[in-house]
Amino acid sequence: MTLQQIEYIIAVDEFRHFARAAKHCNVTQPTLSAMIQKLEEELDAKIFDRSKQPVAPTEVGRLVIAQGRQVLAEATVIKSIVEEEKNMLTGTFRLGILPTIAPYLLPRFILSFMRKYPQLDLRVVEMKTAQIKEALLTGEIDGGIVATLDGMEDFRSQTLFYEEFLVYGKMEKEEPTDVVRTADLQKAQLWLLDEGHCFRDQMTKFCQMKNASQSQLSYRLGSMETFMRMAEGGNGLTFIPELSVFQLVEEQKALVHPFAIPRPVREITLLSNPQYIRLNLLAALVEEIRISVPESMKQLKPTQQLV
Repeated sequence: MTLQQIEYIIAVDEFRHFARAAKHCNVTQPTLSAMIQKLEEELDAKIFDRSKQPVAPTEVGRLVIAQGRQVLAEATVIKSIVEEEKNMLTGTFRLGILPTIAPYLLPRFILSFMRKYPQLDLRVVEMKTAQIKEALLTGEIDGGIVATLDGMEDFRSQTLFYEEFLVYGKMEKEEPTDVVRTADLQKAQLWLLDEGHCFRDQMTKFCQMKNASQSQLSYRLGSMETFMRMAEGGNGLTFIPELSVFQLVEEQKALVHPFAIPRPVREITLLSNPQYIRLNLLAALVEEIRISVPESMKQLKPTQQLV
């Protein structure tokens, strides 16, 4: 039994397809199938039921795969111990990141980070907060960039920056001021992300929109960028994160409105499992991200309120 064979059965379990699993593992399908068959012969047990479509693990296969995940996790720890001791930023680092952060933060730091540490294989996947927390506990990812919420006490947390929430769209107010008060939004057509996005949850709580779910309409068909296009056409308002403003043209920036004081802000942090030992790598990532964001976003201001 080898670690490579364990990697193969885990890949098939995840993709439920031998060809896709082989592509993910960067081997040919015959090679992957032969290695798995050799493992089954060694164990004298079938790990997968190949008669099912998609392919599925057998009863004993599920137990073998679960144990295999633990074995791979422990093997990764051994490699990490050596790399940390040598202060080497090499190997693989798997990073989860919220969809409301990824498109605006990743372009700011990822290329420079990869150039500084060319021997490090950085793999990024977009996930919601609950998925990131689960993946950190199982070892599926090594770090997660999230907005700080309650219930994160079990993780190591490092603050990256503070990001304001902004209103985007054409405001129709009796008093044409630039700032927005929560009262200005009570009768507005609001485009909100689907439930489960902390970005949505934080804003509905701050704006005291108790009936947000009743007015959601077809919002589940959209994304933040889709909602921005709707708002640009005069069809309601949406909320955007501060970093997104730096990607807008001047015409679009005219549709950005800050909240009245206290302004809602989210704390963006890097979460990791307390058992994760590659602290030098985490420190390098934190440093690169903080370098990439505006200086004004690195401290919480008296005019801001964490939500």
